Amino acid sequence: MAAPSLETRLQATVTGAARPGRRTKELTKTLEPGQIAVIDHADLDRVAAEGLVEAHVGAVVNAAASITGRYPNVGPLLLAAAGIPILDNVGAAVFARVEDGEMLTLAGNAVRNARGELLGEGVRQTMSTLEHQVEDSRATISVELTRFAENTLAYMQAEQFLLLDSPDLPELRTTFTGRHVLIVVRGDQFKEDLRALRAYITDMNPVIIAVDGGADAVLANGLKPSVIIGDMDSVSSEGLRCGAELVVHAYPNGKAPGAQRLQDEGVEFITWAMSGTSEDIAMLLAFERGAELIVAVGTHVNLVDFLDKGRPGMASTFLVRLKVGPILVDAKGLNRLYEHRARKRDITLLVLTAMIALVFILALSPPFRLFWDSLWISLREWRR
Repeated sequence: MAAPSLETRLQATVTGAARPGRRTKELTKTLEPGQIAVIDHADLDRVAAEGLVEAHVGAVVNAAASITGRYPNVGPLLLAAAGIPILDNVGAAVFARVEDGEMLTLAGNAVRNARGELLGEGVRQTMSTLEHQVEDSRATISVELTRFAENTLAYMQAEQFLLLDSPDLPELRTTFTGRHVLIVVRGDQFKEDLRALRAYITDMNPVIIAVDGGADAVLANGLKPSVIIGDMDSVSSEGLRCGAELVVHAYPNGKAPGAQRLQDEGVEFITWAMSGTSEDIAMLLAFERGAELIVAVGTHVNLVDFLDKGRPGMASTFLVRLKVGPILVDAKGLNRLYEHRARKRDITLLVLTAMIALVFILALSPPFRLFWDSLWISLREWRR
C-alpha cells in the first residue's frame, strides 16, 4: 500500500493533547511528540518552526496568520514539508477555550474538544497555499524593505557610539586577548554550520561565546561555551549550569528582564546594559577584549533574518560589523559551501589509480620478481 501523499497528510484529521503557549520558542521546550501546539505567532519564523519540527508535534493551531504577507518567511513551509498540519488564523479567543492537556481534534478547518464542541475555525494550510502566499509576499517585500531602511537610518545616529566609542565592558574571568573567538547564535542552519566547524574548533580551541539558545547547540556537539550572553529566555537550565560565565543583556536604562530567571535558578551572573542585539554585543565584547579573530555562526545578516526576529532595523548590527569587520569571519551557510558527493566517474578513477599503483608495487617487489622469473623459467622448460 502506497504511503499517503504530503497534501493528504496535511489535510488529515489529527487528534492529540493540547499544549498552548503564546511564546513559541518557550513552548518548544516542553512539547512532546504527537501533541497539538496552540500558538499565537504571526509570520512564523524559521527557528521557531524548526523547534516545532524537532519536537515532532502532531499539528499546529495558530491563532494568527503564519504568513501575513509582509515578507517571505519560510517557517510554515518547513512545517508543511515535515507533514505537520497547520490550522491558521483561528483567532486569539482559542486560548480561552483550550485547556492544557485536553484532547483536541483537527478536522477540516475546525478544531474541537473531546466533547465535539467547536473551539475555533481557521484556514487549513497546504503546501500549495503556503507557496502561493510566500510568492505573493515576495512581490510586496519592497515596501517592507523601504520601511526597514528608513528605521535603520533613523537609529544609526543614536547608536553611532557603538562604532566610535569604547564601551564599558563587563568583568570576566575568560581571556580573549590574542585568541580566536567563536560566537554561536541560534539562527538559520546554525547547528549544521557548527558541525562543519569541528575541525577548526579542534585545531584552534577558540573561546566560545554562545548567544542565548546557541548554548544548547554548543553543548549538544560535545563542546562547552566559556560565556553565554543574552536575555536568557532560550537557554535550558542545563545550559545555565554548564559552568559558563553568564552575562545578561540589559536595556540601556539598566532594566534586565532575563535577570529574574537566573535569580530563580540560583546561578551567578552579571548584567551588561547595551543597545543593539545580543549577538552585536557579543562581537563587541570579543573585539574590545583583544580577540585575534571572530568566527560567527548563525548570525542574522539579511532582511528576512531581521524581520523573523521582529527587528524594525539593523542600525546596531551595521555599525558593529563596520567596527569588527577586519577580524570577523561569518560562517553562516558554511555547510552549504560544498557538498560531500562522490561522483561515479571519480570513484572509478580512484579505483583504477589504486589498481595501477598496486601493480607497479608488486612488479618492483623482490618476491614478485622471483615468482615471475620462476614462472618464466618453468614455461621455457615446458616448451622444450
